[in-house]
Amino acid sequence: MDFIIISGLSGAGKSKAASFLEDTGFYVVDNMPAALIPKFAALCMAQPGRYDRVALVTDIRGGQTFDGLFDALNELHEMGCDYKILFVEASVETIIKRYKETRRSHPLSGSSRSLDEAVRTERTMLAPVRQRAEYIIDTSVLSTAKLRGEVLRLFGRDGETPAMAVNVISFGFKYGIPIEADLVLDVRFLPNPYYIAELRHQTGLDDGVYNFVFGYQQTKDFMTHLEGLIGFLLPQYVEEGKTVLVIAVGCTGGQHRSVAITRALAEFIRRKGYQATENHRDMTRS
Repeated sequence: MDFIIISGLSGAGKSKAASFLEDTGFYVVDNMPAALIPKFAALCMAQPGRYDRVALVTDIRGGQTFDGLFDALNELHEMGCDYKILFVEASVETIIKRYKETRRSHPLSGSSRSLDEAVRTERTMLAPVRQRAEYIIDTSVLSTAKLRGEVLRLFGRDGETPAMAVNVISFGFKYGIPIEADLVLDVRFLPNPYYIAELRHQTGLDDGVYNFVFGYQQTKDFMTHLEGLIGFLLPQYVEEGKTVLVIAVGCTGGQHRSVAITRALAEFIRRKGYQATENHRDMTRS
């Protein structure tokens, strides 16, 4: 069992590191009190195959001293739990800047302690934890994408590469644009099968509608340009650290043109080696 304990400075990026571990298949628990760690580990060890990759975040948000954490670590050792500690840190200046940008309060700051003092106090408190860490990541100059890459390098399985799932959604503009969409495509300029009596009650999943839409040169030209754009964008989004991309394709009612284009676009994305799913939101609306 891979059992990773994530600790480090507030504002350094522990939660992001945990989310990236979750993306690689870890079961992640945030803000776990130290006293519960051995019990949680025992639960995981009792269910092999279900909890093979586990990560938890523990820090000063629990209001604990780290004597309790060291007691928990000693108990893990006695249990035979082979844990590793990931310590996430950043420079004092970087953390102060992040807190000012987010306008959040540091867990140790208050009326009698400035933000600078809070960050430096926490760094001193966590020094013994840092000394026991097998892995240390300094996020001072790391972008989100580079942090994700570093987490994957340390904890990804052999041959594992950053993955991005793509969800292609067809929809009807008359019912509203999907709020989760990252990219929105309007295909209402394409010839409309709705006005062909024998196709009106079919959808873009039916060959008759699909062949009608793609029987026009403007559709073929559009797909050529669209595939070039999407083929360029996909690796850029992966490099940026995106794990889910939602592309929404809309026509008037969401039953004919958008469904056909979504079907073709999802097939293209899968051919490029990405995970791609189709969701036809409005296809069955009357």
